[in-house]
Order: sequence, then C-alpha cells, then structure tokens
Amino acid sequence: MPVARQVVDQKCFNHEVSLPYELRRQDFTSAMQDVYDFFFDVNSHLTNKGLGRLEDTLRKANLSGTLSDMVTASLAKHSRVLTQNRYHNGHPDLIVQGIFANDSVKAGDEGVEVKTTVKKGGAVDTHGAREQWLCVFVYEADNKTEPAVDRRPLKFTEVYLSHVQIGDFRRNDRGELGTRTATLHKEGIQRLRRSWVYLDLGLGDDTGPEQGS
Repeated sequence: MPVARQVVDQKCFNHEVSLPYELRRQDFTSAMQDVYDFFFDVNSHLTNKGLGRLEDTLRKANLSGTLSDMVTASLAKHSRVLTQNRYHNGHPDLIVQGIFANDSVKAGDEGVEVKTTVKKGGAVDTHGAREQWLCVFVYEADNKTEPAVDRRPLKFTEVYLSHVQIGDFRRNDRGELGTRTATLHKEGIQRLRRSWVYLDLGLGDDTGPEQGS
C-alpha cells in the first residue's frame, strides 16, 4: 500500500488568536506541511525498500526532538521577523533576527520557544520556569494499527502559542540523578490552551480543547 501524504486542514485554524512577532497562520501551515512532505518522501523511500516508516523506527523522545528541530527551522524559514537561535541549546529557539551578533544568544528575552509532544492539551516539560512565548505542537503517530502498512501518517493535532509567566509553572522533582524540569501547572495550561492556533481533534468543531488539567 502506498504511503499517504498528510495535509494541513485550513479549517482547523483559529482566526481570532493574536500572534506575536508578525507570525501568520500561513507560517504554521508551511511549517507543518514541510514536515508532512518530508515524512512522505522519506517513508515512501523506506517502504519501497521493505523497511519500516521513520516514525516507527525512531524512539519517541528522538521523534519529538526531531520534530521540534524541524518545525523550528521551518517556522524560521517562513517567518518575516524570527530566525533560528544559532547558539547550541540556546533559549529561545526562535529569536528576532539581527538583534544578537550572529543571531546567537545563550538566553534571550525576546522570541519563541518551540516544543513538540504527544500529550493532548500541550502539557510539556521544559528545562526551567521562564517568562516566555511558548509554542507547543501536539502530534500523533500511529504505531499500533496492524498490519503496519495500514498505519496513518504522522499528524499535528494541536498548536498553542501563549505568553507565559514564571508563576505559571510547577517544578518537577526528579531526584538526585534526574534532570530538573518545569511544567505549566493547571492555570498555566489553561492560559496556553486559550491561545490555541490550530486544533484538529477529529471532533468536527472549532470550540477549542477542554480546559481541564
């Protein structure tokens, strides 16, 4: 069975949300479609050789990291104002172009941090509580349907973009050997979800996600 190409559904965009840094809905369309086209091309090549799809091969954490890098690079390519932060593991992922030397900063105050997760509603771990513009892409990857040739292509189901404060986070204690992280608490998640950009939950409406925890 040939690999299916996923397509961004324009009906799933929130036309009321206010986007910072001159971002446009078409920037998100292009970023998501770039990812879809990449997976279509790669998976077509892999399956023609009898190999498994990329999303079936990568570990979940590696897949999320790859998607974060891809949507960050693509948003930077299509954005009018933002560019990729060239500092390795610098914050935020997207910064205003021309503000910092070589577009590189370890910790900047202006820009957008980009995360991807499979957790519905956008609850995602960060490296620390910060005041920031946080953009979360929620995706689903079908790795259960059998036979594997019938699996649906990877799909973005939710995109959120909101300005959050330090007080919107709770710290996660991971013990002596764990890496300390922070996650938006209940009220912080509600703030993020109110600023939804794209919502495709297969429910046939555009009223936004549930506001629970």
